[in-house]
Amino acid sequence: MRILISNDDGYLAPGINALAEALAPIADITVVAPDSNRSGASNSLSLDRPLSVQQAANGFYFVNGTPTDCVHIALTGMLVERPDLVVSGINNGPNMGDDTLYSGTVAAATEGYLFGIPAIAFSQGEYGWGNIDAAARVARDIVQRYAEALEKPYLLNVNIPTRTYEEMGPLTPTRLGRRHQAEPVIKARDPRGREIFWIGPPGACKDAGEGTDFHAVQQGRVSVTPLQIDLTHRDQLAQLKKALA
Repeated sequence: MRILISNDDGYLAPGINALAEALAPIADITVVAPDSNRSGASNSLSLDRPLSVQQAANGFYFVNGTPTDCVHIALTGMLVERPDLVVSGINNGPNMGDDTLYSGTVAAATEGYLFGIPAIAFSQGEYGWGNIDAAARVARDIVQRYAEALEKPYLLNVNIPTRTYEEMGPLTPTRLGRRHQAEPVIKARDPRGREIFWIGPPGACKDAGEGTDFHAVQQGRVSVTPLQIDLTHRDQLAQLKKALA
């Protein structure tokens, strides 16, 4: 099996190194990741400048661009053979509910999916890289279990509790939960006295009941959410057709 690995925390992040180490024994891996942290980049492409690709001493490739840039370049200009799977992560912190729309981790996997390649995004339930080796072991288990089991292509968003492997709950199919709106921006002043703004923290959970990704991870289970790209609001489309008839 050939696997392309990327992330949004950068090629030096503990998460991607643990993931690559866990997957190397079961696949031919190629790592193409951002040169620095690009969290929150979503599905953005860099269209205003050229991009460069360099190779680190450990064989990882790094790009001065977004997670989507990395996967796009790998699939359209770098790799000789098409990968069988694209995986992204392991992210430093969760990507659940509305956060998936902003996530560079999910975006890297989504880019592979848009090329018709099965893809999985992996994130940890808490920040700080605790028990990252256990999370990587779970990621390998999921790759081995789902690689050939689901109809292709698929896009899975996986959030792994920050626990030891032995304490980890079962794999749980989930749907995305919802958050309240984000907290207000944080106002400050730069050294020249100009007003600046920091994006505030995400809002509290609004929909975190049974069956959601939030609920599963809170219960110590591994949340596995199948995603799709079609954003069409079909009910409103039908209403619009009637209104314009």
